Amino acid sequence: MRVLNFGSLNLDYVYSVPRFVRPGETLAAESGSVMPGGKGLNQSVALARAGCRVFHAGCVGEGGGSLKKMLEDSGADTSLLRQVSQAQGHTVIQVAPDGENCILLFGGSNLCVTQEQVIAVMAGFGPGDWLLAQNEVNLLPFIVEEGYRRGMTVVLNPSPFGPAVRETDLNKVSWLLINEVEAEGMTGTADPDKAWARLHAEYPRLSVLITLGEKGSVCFTGGEMDKRVWQDAVRVRAADTTGAGDTYTGYFIAALSEGVPLEKCMALASRAAAVSVTRPGAAASIPRREELPL
Repeated sequence: MRVLNFGSLNLDYVYSVPRFVRPGETLAAESGSVMPGGKGLNQSVALARAGCRVFHAGCVGEGGGSLKKMLEDSGADTSLLRQVSQAQGHTVIQVAPDGENCILLFGGSNLCVTQEQVIAVMAGFGPGDWLLAQNEVNLLPFIVEEGYRRGMTVVLNPSPFGPAVRETDLNKVSWLLINEVEAEGMTGTADPDKAWARLHAEYPRLSVLITLGEKGSVCFTGGEMDKRVWQDAVRVRAADTTGAGDTYTGYFIAALSEGVPLEKCMALASRAAAVSVTRPGAAASIPRREELPL
């Protein structure tokens, strides 16, 4: 089974702070580091470390060579990446003592995707393959359309939520992976069951996974196999929650694409996310499958 992840690559500038900066305030960071990240890269790393055959497509900018190496070292195929002259996309991340974070995103090279590039990349994929997309690259509606047109199973993680998500035809998406904030942005409610009811009414074949942080996750399947599955979060002492959702996403899709039962997909993804929050960084914190507790 092959997964094509058409996604972002970012340099994460991570700062440990006593609390998040307030408007108009200058706050001294307690420590700082530069780490590989980006929702696309994180999810490809998670897919690869979960044992999935994943191809990462997107754009590498100036200064982004370490990001390509991170993907390769994790086992992802980078032959579909395109080098561009723009500055590498990056984030500025504040991490508080309780592990919570807030993130400022600069798209840079991630916004250089062209329609010609999308068509060329997807020419080698078709029925039986999976497409994963997020909203940290441009042309999201076109990427989803091309994947659907070629018969791929389309998975969308519409983060960060924005206008491109509203322009994307969810009738062409098989799986929607969202958190509470994204659920509210798309449906007007953060309540998982109400959000599902509104999405299901409009897109009856769509399946939806909603992650709820420390409360766990819940999955609703559409089509002829309507069901609701709940998964508790694994309790750990969090050091840094950056990348936990991406870890969950990668492990969930890896297991799902292998035909693993839904309950086991969610349990595996929950364990992987729990391990990741005990470690600093985003991509660097993602465990390999053999590291996970049984």
